[in-house]
Amino acid sequence: MIDEFHHASAKTYLNILNYFTPTFLLGLTATPERTDQANILSLCHDNLVFERNLVHGIDEKILVPFHYFGIWDDAVDYQEIPWRNGKFDPQALDAQFATLRRAQHIFHHWKQHQQSRTLAFCVSKKHADFMADAFNEAFAEQGLKALAVHSDSPVRRNEALTLLDKGEVHVLFSVDLFNEGTDLPSIDTVMMLRPTESNIIFLQQLGRGLRRHESKAHLVVLDFIGNHRTFLNKQEVLGLSLGQRAASSALRSSSGEAPRLGAGCFVNLDPQIIAFWAQLSKQYRNTAEEDYLNLEGHLGHRPQAVEFYRAGYDLAKVSKQHKSWFGLVAQHCESDTTRSVIARHHDFLFNAVQKASMTKCFKAVLLEAFLELDGFQTPPTIEQLAARSWQVLSCYPRLRERDLKPKEQALLATDKQWVKYWHANPVNAFIGKNSKQADAWFRLEGEHFCANFEVLPSEAAILHDLVKELVDYLLARYTDRDSTPAMVSNQVTEQISNVTALEPLKTAAPEKAQVSLPYYPDLKIACGHFKTGHHDECELMAVDLMNVDPERHFLARASGNSMNGGKSPIYDGDLLLLELVTPTSAGSITGTTMAIEIQDESGDNQYLLRVVKKDKQGQYWLKANNPDYADMPANETMKTFARLKLVVR
Repeated sequence: MIDEFHHASAKTYLNILNYFTPTFLLGLTATPERTDQANILSLCHDNLVFERNLVHGIDEKILVPFHYFGIWDDAVDYQEIPWRNGKFDPQALDAQFATLRRAQHIFHHWKQHQQSRTLAFCVSKKHADFMADAFNEAFAEQGLKALAVHSDSPVRRNEALTLLDKGEVHVLFSVDLFNEGTDLPSIDTVMMLRPTESNIIFLQQLGRGLRRHESKAHLVVLDFIGNHRTFLNKQEVLGLSLGQRAASSALRSSSGEAPRLGAGCFVNLDPQIIAFWAQLSKQYRNTAEEDYLNLEGHLGHRPQAVEFYRAGYDLAKVSKQHKSWFGLVAQHCESDTTRSVIARHHDFLFNAVQKASMTKCFKAVLLEAFLELDGFQTPPTIEQLAARSWQVLSCYPRLRERDLKPKEQALLATDKQWVKYWHANPVNAFIGKNSKQADAWFRLEGEHFCANFEVLPSEAAILHDLVKELVDYLLARYTDRDSTPAMVSNQVTEQISNVTALEPLKTAAPEKAQVSLPYYPDLKIACGHFKTGHHDECELMAVDLMNVDPERHFLARASGNSMNGGKSPIYDGDLLLLELVTPTSAGSITGTTMAIEIQDESGDNQYLLRVVKKDKQGQYWLKANNPDYADMPANETMKTFARLKLVVR
């Protein structure tokens, strides 16, 4: 059991973790959402056993509810402030913040919403001093008092808190002294007067006022939000969105469905904020490199692949723009040696690891076991590899139960049947026995499982770390897929459908004939060959249809002419009504027209519309209505996605 587990990626903690081989590892942390430690869950094999967050604390009356006011910061043009490495230039911020106009704007809203004891967070000592002076000038005839508290102020931290608690001071302006470790339950108003790029700092500042106290029923939060994309993190932290994965999804949530907040909480956003976020969502198209550098600025170190993934960014976009994850990393790597190793082994890192096709978790588990056995320097035997893989898989109980049949679950690490099973599955996949490929990434030398390419002694340790980084990402992504009900799936060849979550807008269908259904303009259902499509953008389209459900049915356009034939031809550009396939609605797919999904080399989803047929040997075929297009055999990389219901001309 390791406490303060948010530090677990530090070298001293890793030394302890690597020394022991526990039956069960339990990590404890009060700050699991720390963006600077986004890879700690990988150290626990992505096994989250218990979680309690701010909402739970409010619902269980451990914390008071908050009334959040998002106030448009119209006194500052954030677009004119230099932005470097994921942060605003501090000197430019200082100059923009220390103005009488902004101080008056803040004071006006404070007077409107304040309670009795206020803690305000500023960008600098100069800013804190300026705000205290401005408030004291406004307080001149009211008998109220404000103080600035920082490392150079004449009043020390504990003394200032005592004065605030006694009511002798009404507003404290601070920089970072009160982000954590402050215990003053009587604080009932918090002002955010600075942009906070870090989610954890924002939550720490919010938490200063959430302690219960007999004198307060709720906390008032005044947050000044400006015209810059960094303020989108407010939506994520407050539960207004799904985070950075899609600004447009966040905006739909903030303007539509109510966020999931604690009992008694509410969020009030100025209309200008909603309008700006709506505008921002249309142009929020960072390059992968910008995403990478922004996250590096947040973390203070080079992002690991799993950190990038858990922050909500897209590795498929990285691969499309930079050929692979490590293609991007190499461009910003200061180590010539590391860049050299990446260049020499780029194909292996991308094709064998990052792009590994996993219908089960076995490939990632085998690679993890191979690394634990120091396989690049000391190739393990098949028995050693199978036994260590069994131990690794035991650390992922949900994946073990999902991907192993009961018969294999009952086997022990040293059982011959287990070794045989493991040899027939991921081992054969890596040495090329399960495919027609001429070259495989690994080979067998006698009973030893070896890399099928030269690894110099001087580069083995670096290559080990690079592969480990990608394996952590693969297992995190696979575990997330397994934990999402809509993604519980199998292949076309098994006649059970894999479901891709489109997140349709939740709109109840009215009883009348005309109904609004989710329409995905960028999701092109190919009627030809597999075609890349995206379901990030969604809008509502009114159609005259009966017996449809916006939770299951959606609209997309056909693209191509392979289905232009037979009694019911589908033309290029036709509007299609499709029904998402779920584990409970899969049914038989034989003889039906299905939208099939695969992933291309960069990880983008591609879609194809075909009639699914099954021959006498049990092979599934994808047949076009247009005889000019050949039948296509289904394989394990293809997944049923949706069922065609009808064509809406």
